[in-house]
Amino acid sequence: MTEQNIPLTDFGVCGGSGTLSFEFPAGLEDDRIEILAEGLEWDTPFGPSPIFTHFGIDGPHGRREALAVRMHGWRRGVRRADASLQVFWVFEQAGVKKVLADGGVGSVNRLLDPRDVIVPDDFLDLSARQDIYVRGDHLLIMRDPVCPVLHGGLADAAADAFPRVFRRGVYAVTDGPRFESVAEVAHIAQAGADVIGQSFAPEVFLARDIGACYAGIYLVVNYAEGIVKEWEHGELKDIFFDESETVSRCVLDVLSETDLAAPCGCGDLRKPSLLDIPDDRP
Repeated sequence: MTEQNIPLTDFGVCGGSGTLSFEFPAGLEDDRIEILAEGLEWDTPFGPSPIFTHFGIDGPHGRREALAVRMHGWRRGVRRADASLQVFWVFEQAGVKKVLADGGVGSVNRLLDPRDVIVPDDFLDLSARQDIYVRGDHLLIMRDPVCPVLHGGLADAAADAFPRVFRRGVYAVTDGPRFESVAEVAHIAQAGADVIGQSFAPEVFLARDIGACYAGIYLVVNYAEGIVKEWEHGELKDIFFDESETVSRCVLDVLSETDLAAPCGCGDLRKPSLLDIPDDRP
C-alpha cells in the first residue's frame, strides 16, 4: 500500500466515452475479473480524486491488478485539466506503468466512417491547457508518444472485433466540451489530423511524466463538422450504446494478455530535466 492506502497496480484505465454507457469492468461478467474495491476516492495535491474501481484480472502472464476511472475523471464543477492531474497523481502513487484509454472521436479524414476504430500513433494538442504535469522533473520526448506494445495489443484486439480498424492516425485534441465549427475542422484537417476529440492529451504526456506507457483505442462516432455529411444525434447515441461492450472487451484483453516485460523503448523518451542539472563548467 502507498499513501492513503492507494493499492499498488500494474495498469491504469482511463475509461472514456467509448465505454461510458457500460459498467467497466464488472459489466463484462468475465471469469478472469475480480472486483477488489469500488467507490475509491483519495485526496490529491490537485483536489479530491474522482471515483476509482480496483480490480484484478488473470491471464497468460499471471495475475495483475488495475485501477479504472470513468470518463477520464471528468465531472461537473472540476476543470478537465485538474481532473487529469488528479487521475495521474493517483496512478503515480499506485505505481502504474501501463495506461490504457478509450474514447469516441469525430472523423476529420474523409475516409473514416462512423463505427470505424482507430488506434492513433501521434497527436496534435490544440488545447489551451498550460503547465500540466504531475512531476515536472523530466524532459518528455514525444517523438514516439504511444507505446508500441500497448498499441499493437489494442490494434490486434480491435481487428478481431470490428470490421474496419486503422492502426495509424493523428488525433487532434481540443478543449471542448463543445463541438468544433466547420472552419475549425477545416483548419485541423489541413494540419494533418485524422480524428478529433478531447481525451488524448494531456493523458498521453502525463503518462510519460509519471514514467508510464500509454495507448488508446477510439471509436469513430460521427463525421466532424463539414466532413462528408451532417451527423445525427440519434446515430451518435446508438453507436455509443451498441459498441461500448466491444470496446471494453478490447481494453480488457490487452490488460490480461500484455507482457509487462516486453521491451518498448518508452522509458528512453523520458530524460532528467536540464533545469535540474547543476552547471559544472569552469
